[in-house]
Amino acid sequence: MAETLHVTVGQLLDNITARYPEGEAVVYRDRGLRLTYREFNQVCAQAAKGFMKLGIDRGENVAIWATNHPEWLISQFATGKMGGVLVTVNTNYRTAELEYLLRQSDSTTLILMEAFKGASYIEMLYEIVPELRDAEPGKLQCERLPHLKNIIVLGETRYPGMFNWSDLMAMGADVSDAELTTRQDSLDPDDVINMQYTSGTTGFPKGVMLTHNNIINNGRNIAACMDLTDVDRLCIPVPFFHCFGCVLGVMACVTVGATMVPIVFFNPQEVLETVEAEKCTGLHGVPTMFIAELNHPEFDKYDLSSLRTGIMAGSPCPIEVMKAVVEWMGAKEITIAYGQTESSPVITQTRTQDPIELRVASVGRALPNVEVKIVEPGTSIEVPVGEQGELCTRGYHVMKGYYKNPGATEAAIDEDGWLHTGDLATMDENGYCKITGRLKDMIIRGGENIYPREVEEFLYTHPSVLDVQVVGVPDLKFGEEVAAYVILKEGQSLTADELREYCTGKISRFKIPRYFEFVDAYPMTASGKIQKFKLREQAIESLGLKQAAEIETA
Repeated sequence: MAETLHVTVGQLLDNITARYPEGEAVVYRDRGLRLTYREFNQVCAQAAKGFMKLGIDRGENVAIWATNHPEWLISQFATGKMGGVLVTVNTNYRTAELEYLLRQSDSTTLILMEAFKGASYIEMLYEIVPELRDAEPGKLQCERLPHLKNIIVLGETRYPGMFNWSDLMAMGADVSDAELTTRQDSLDPDDVINMQYTSGTTGFPKGVMLTHNNIINNGRNIAACMDLTDVDRLCIPVPFFHCFGCVLGVMACVTVGATMVPIVFFNPQEVLETVEAEKCTGLHGVPTMFIAELNHPEFDKYDLSSLRTGIMAGSPCPIEVMKAVVEWMGAKEITIAYGQTESSPVITQTRTQDPIELRVASVGRALPNVEVKIVEPGTSIEVPVGEQGELCTRGYHVMKGYYKNPGATEAAIDEDGWLHTGDLATMDENGYCKITGRLKDMIIRGGENIYPREVEEFLYTHPSVLDVQVVGVPDLKFGEEVAAYVILKEGQSLTADELREYCTGKISRFKIPRYFEFVDAYPMTASGKIQKFKLREQAIESLGLKQAAEIETA
């Protein structure tokens, strides 16, 4: 078993650059940008010196609100070199969420793009920071956000109170290489380097503090499970602001000197074009991304023969989608990974040599140097092999804690260092785990426990069903009933009665959804996680279940 690395993000990039100076580090096909590791390291160093010139100290929080722009990638390693903490901001955030994050994180600096999906980030920022319009760049004084001083915009247009990215790069000329080296050498691998806010599928987002050691070693072990090396080229369409992008994608590549091929914002056609043009050997995605690619009307015209591996993760992976990626995309060594932001994020992963049956029916086994156990929920008592319980994990990958939230940290990590995930799972005699649901996802109907994942996997076998999500909804008689939200394949039609008939005799009657709702899309976080609590809220409204809901919460 490989030992854990004990280096900082800056040292890692320097070491990999020394090993593969002329290897391609990053390719942005849409903008003709290609950088070798030597060139990429130089650009990151220049940005790091720019951050130092701005007065950003070691441990200071720098927020970034953008899709997968080159500057995002550069900022990840620039802050890694000079010791700033990169605070990642969900691109779907609006004013209240942005203000909450900036205030809760004590960020002194915000890097942002100008607009996204028709929404002006600039106008939203002016709305919550009106003082910005009259401020000198770098000298903002905001009553609502007293820590915020620097705004850096990605673009050429000049805005009152803001620096442009080009200003930051120019500032780097005023800081010597020796000063940067001194700063980089002062950093500790156990320093927090990255702060991600939990995706908000339940409750208020919490700032998860991740260290150099957390994300470097997680990335390295993820790469090992994929057999990733310096000859690989990984297409990364998942967002950088989520661990899937910046750890499973970026850090996995950099730990082995592979080439990163990011997509600025997910578009299935662009992914297919990029894989073909750049001869990508790996592709990441949440299930909905792979579904969109596989069902693209021109899918058959693209040559995806270079694909070998990749990761499907982020939400439960339907078995049929996994099989299609292997058979139709040719990614015969694709893996499934499971984890959460609090574990940097991957806990378990399948291996490329695992038989297809294991790769479609489990989320793999523990990464190297990671412990996993299944316990009775609410206790530390391990359950027998094959029995369901809560998955807990311990090792180098467990977060340092939630920012300014010791109570939540203590609730998540017990005194022996075990992170309690809140996910229900079983483990077989070989250590392979299956996720059976979340503790909060479990539906209890008249005393019977129902796990949404099981019902979803069954409904997915219907030839007309493209995707399905199952949630529990309040019921006056049984306490809870089962509701299924179904997306049909293009050109298909289906009724609730037909689906109910399809279930009859194949799954227990109490598991057959009482309600079937046909929809075109699901409410999602920007990282691709389906927000089941929103589906439940929709069901209460549309199905007239307010009375039952009120009794439930009384």
